[in-house]
Amino acid sequence: MATPNGTLRAVRMGLLMSQDELARAIRDAGQRVGQPNDASKRLVQRWESGTTAAPRPVYARALEAVTGLPIESLGFPPATLARISEDGQGGHDLQDSPVGVPIANGTLAPQATARGNYSGVWLSTYEYVSSGRDNAVFTGKHHIVLLQHGNRLTGRSLPGASLNPDSPLTLDLQVEGSTVTGTWTEQTAAEGYYRGARYFGAIQMLAEPTGRRMAGKWVGFGKEFDVNTGPWELRLLDTSTAKATLDSYNRPPE
Repeated sequence: MATPNGTLRAVRMGLLMSQDELARAIRDAGQRVGQPNDASKRLVQRWESGTTAAPRPVYARALEAVTGLPIESLGFPPATLARISEDGQGGHDLQDSPVGVPIANGTLAPQATARGNYSGVWLSTYEYVSSGRDNAVFTGKHHIVLLQHGNRLTGRSLPGASLNPDSPLTLDLQVEGSTVTGTWTEQTAAEGYYRGARYFGAIQMLAEPTGRRMAGKWVGFGKEFDVNTGPWELRLLDTSTAKATLDSYNRPPE
């Protein structure tokens, strides 16, 4: 049974692209570097549905160019990505593994069932200390699209919706009751203070019973070989993920 790729879908929606527009952008990216491809809306649909478990290398490179993210961050199963790097093939004939997590006796444990539906547009707010600026406390804000599939949440900031321009944020989370745990990645602006550095780490939050707010803390690595942490909050702004709704939030948070 194929497992839908919610991460890729969230990234596409975060870029305000339809499936057809993403396919066109992938073709254009291939043309620019002299590696043409035949990306189509149908191919994007197969990736997002999980019917095609991973892209061939020519598509993977174009996907990275269009999204600005490494292929490992686009929701494709690690095993299929390993095959891409090992034999240069992979892709269209690979099937996804059954849904579940291996346990000691080799069987598969079913995925936990999440409570509620967290899909929608959220305001992400976190705080961090900048050691290079006299330990001043700064705030990062993004409007993000959060999509839910089972107990998994995938999120991507809208392209023009961060407090600091050109700093896309991605989230890969799992819901267990009221606990939300996962990872975050942020690519800082090339012209900003951090000069395009890519930061990543873990995050753990508690979801309120209303399903409209999550609050907790992030952890990540600093430039001085230290481990940093700080508060992180998500507030639901709109349960719709329609294009008109996403367009209306494609602006820096107030």
